[in-house]
Amino acid sequence: MATTRITVNSNGSLKVEGDFEIVDKDGNVYGLQGREVVSICRCGLSKNKPFCDASHKGHFEHEAKAFDLPPKKQA
Repeated sequence: MATTRITVNSNGSLKVEGDFEIVDKDGNVYGLQGREVVSICRCGLSKNKPFCDASHKGHFEHEAKAFDLPPKKQA
């Protein structure tokens, strides 16, 4: 199985590439027509949600910089 990579783009989408499937809240699979790379909307402005249609340009700001999460809470 290939690795799935998610890239958080500055001022834009989440780029998903590799071996993956995308499902809705009911578990229904989106038909990706063989795509191995898609962009997922983060701004909420896309008319093609959950996929990005570049509606964010000039309306969404987030500088993507990696950081460490705090330790996972123990049950």
